[in-house]
This record gives sequence, structure tokens and C-alpha cells, in this order.
Amino acid sequence: MAFFAVVNPIAVIPVFIGLTSDFDKKTVRHIARNSVIIAFIIISVFCLAGKIILSLFGITLSAFLFAGGIVLAIIGYQMLQGKQSLVQIPSSDDSQASLRAKLSIAITPLALPVLAGPGTIATAINYSSHKGFTKTTLTIIVFGLMCILIYILFLTGHKIIAYVGSGFINVITRIMGLIIMTIGIQMFINGLVHLNKIFFKL
Repeated sequence: MAFFAVVNPIAVIPVFIGLTSDFDKKTVRHIARNSVIIAFIIISVFCLAGKIILSLFGITLSAFLFAGGIVLAIIGYQMLQGKQSLVQIPSSDDSQASLRAKLSIAITPLALPVLAGPGTIATAINYSSHKGFTKTTLTIIVFGLMCILIYILFLTGHKIIAYVGSGFINVITRIMGLIIMTIGIQMFINGLVHLNKIFFKL
């Protein structure tokens, strides 16, 4: 549910359609497949080597949880207001540049930052970095299932929007925004708890 709320695959459909509306079906399928594969690889790497990556930059887990919590709270607040988060959704300039590149859309902006943006990465590290191999594996599997769902939604996006309408997508976006804000605040609290444990050890 955390991944579903952060990525918000229903609300991502219009972004994908807008970026690929002028492309043929074969190209659209290629972009959809590559985008979810690249996003899955990015999140898997952070799940498996999140602590190592953080240590290379001299970042503590507590600091990352603080920052990740703030990022998620901002994304959630903007979604709750019915706005597209600039942290998670590319600007119009980025979209136009990507349109000219066609297949590179799968890498940016779709895989990064739409699907595997800072909020998704923070969520992945939060659930996998300090809870053992079982939790790490489960996190990767769950995100893999999310990628399969997103791939299906990308290919059937036109039909979904025509059926449910843009109003329903706005409602879903606001609900997901509230959930993301809550997850962000909880992540910030987890950072405080983790920092407190370190001080007690000292």
C-alpha cells in the first residue's frame, strides 16, 4: 500500500498517455516495458544496497529517514491539494524534451523520477534497510508486482480514463496524498526513534 500510494499508478496514467500520445503501439509497449524494468532495477538496487549507498555519501539512516519523510510529506500535501507534485512529476519542459527523444522517455521522466522518484526510493530503503533479508526480499517482490500492475495500466490507460473520468482520478490522487503524508510523518518519526537508539547505545 505504501508503494501504491507513493507511485499512485492511477494518476500516472495521464502522464504516460501525454508523453506517448503521438507514438505507434509498438513504441508505446516498448516504452512501457522499459520504464517499469528500469524502475524495478533502481528500487531493487536501493533495497539491496541502500545502506552501502548511504554510507558512501556519509549519510546516516536517521538523516535519510528525516529527509525521506519530509519529501513524502511534501508530495502528499501537494497531491492532497489536487496538484501534481513537482518532486514526482516532470515539468512541461522535461516532457517536451523527452518527446523529442522518444525511447529515452522510458528512462526519464517515466522510470526516474515518476516511478522510482525520491519518494519511492525513500520508501524502499525505509522498509528494507534495517529489517533483515526477508523484509528486503518481500519489498523487492512487492515492488515487482507493482511494476507489473503499472505496465498493464500503461497499456490500457486510454480505456481506463474514458471509463472512470478525470474526476475519479482526482479523488484517488487526493486520497493517496493523505496516505503519503501519513507515511512521510511516520518515516520522520522512525528517524527519531533510530537516532534515539543510537544515542542510547553511546
